[in-house]
Amino acid sequence: MIYLEFEKPLAEIEGKAEELRAMARQGEGMDVSKEAEALDRKAETALRDLYNNLSAWQKCQVARHPDRPHCKDYIEGLFSEYTPLAGDRAFADDHAVMGGLARFNDRPVVVIGHEKGHDTKTRIERNFGMARPEGYRKAIRLMDLADRFNLPVITLVDTPGAYPGKGAEERGQAEAIARSTEKCLSLGVPLISVVIGEGGSGGAVAFATANRIAMLEHSVYSVISPEGCASILWKDAEKMREAAEALRLTAQDLQKLGLIDRVVKEPVGGAQRAPKEAVDAVGKAIEAMLKELSGKKREAILKDRREKFLAMGSKGLAA
Repeated sequence: MIYLEFEKPLAEIEGKAEELRAMARQGEGMDVSKEAEALDRKAETALRDLYNNLSAWQKCQVARHPDRPHCKDYIEGLFSEYTPLAGDRAFADDHAVMGGLARFNDRPVVVIGHEKGHDTKTRIERNFGMARPEGYRKAIRLMDLADRFNLPVITLVDTPGAYPGKGAEERGQAEAIARSTEKCLSLGVPLISVVIGEGGSGGAVAFATANRIAMLEHSVYSVISPEGCASILWKDAEKMREAAEALRLTAQDLQKLGLIDRVVKEPVGGAQRAPKEAVDAVGKAIEAMLKELSGKKREAILKDRREKFLAMGSKGLAA
């Protein structure tokens, strides 16, 4: 178990419970079951208390937890007959973006998402979920395919932001993000987006300009990272806690402001503690959002999406 900074008190309690069980396993003739169970109850209470009162910065830490389920986990858990499609047909295949044809509850769909990787090797291969221009152009190609064959598009957002490297800028990063956002707006099929971890900047918007947007309870979605915001406004990245509060980047804040449609409840302690439960909860949310758009014609879907984004900024201004 990887513990976050604010989880240190919890780590001590769970560590003591595990020590007692280890002593019992080593055959030291001690009955420690009652003591271990008491510590378990204390840890469960501490866990609930911690996660019921998370600050915006703590939510950022949870959203970045390396053990949270990633795009690949959701695709494997929710979709059948997944057939990955690679490349942008222009430059290369960007491994930070994965996508292809699949079935969701036996319904053919196109699924696209950012993949961060789960260990050092895959994180480097996936560029930590930071897409290059070819990743966004691959997404555009897949959305074109979905539009042509009348397939709903489901996007899974989990990125710190688009890759800001020299090569990406040379190949037209800003233009690729803008084209992907434009493609989202012009789709005549339902577009469902779920922020499963970090929703960072235009790199997230390029996938999440959708008819329906959901966020996991402890995910974040913002125009800039708290560290980046603090560096610009205060010239001090250490003021990221203040920046996180000011950015209103939590799922709860964004729902109040009318920028997202629903918050998907996570298991106690975050998705990283019960990945299967989190995956199943996202699946139910996707099913419900698809049902809301089921049977709508192309013109109605386009109108629904257009009105949604035109209305942004008119709700929750006093909040």
